[in-house]
Amino acid sequence: MYLRGVLTVASDIEVLARFGRALADPIRCRVLLALREAPAYPADLADALGISRTRLSNHLACLRDCGLVVTVPDGRRTRYELADERLGHALDDLRTAVVAVETDRTCGEADEKGCC
Repeated sequence: MYLRGVLTVASDIEVLARFGRALADPIRCRVLLALREAPAYPADLADALGISRTRLSNHLACLRDCGLVVTVPDGRRTRYELADERLGHALDDLRTAVVAVETDRTCGEADEKGCC
């Protein structure tokens, strides 16, 4: 029983760490927010975000690997969407929670550790 609890906690931690890695890049955040609004094709996403298709492809691969987005075949094209509709709600909750944080504050080790 104890080992089972440890595995569950480790799994939860890994899920949160993957989510954090995905949100650590502003472009991936923009992609997630765009997909929160509606599923999209890569070419349309690249145009909307003003980035190259190659750059977007790398970010979409990261988001797929993190389990946050999925591909949906649509004829000869592939559409991207959030892996679960609850992710859209989670993104909304995170956005509104972070708004309450002072924007001029960062941790003291931000430059050294690359955080905040």
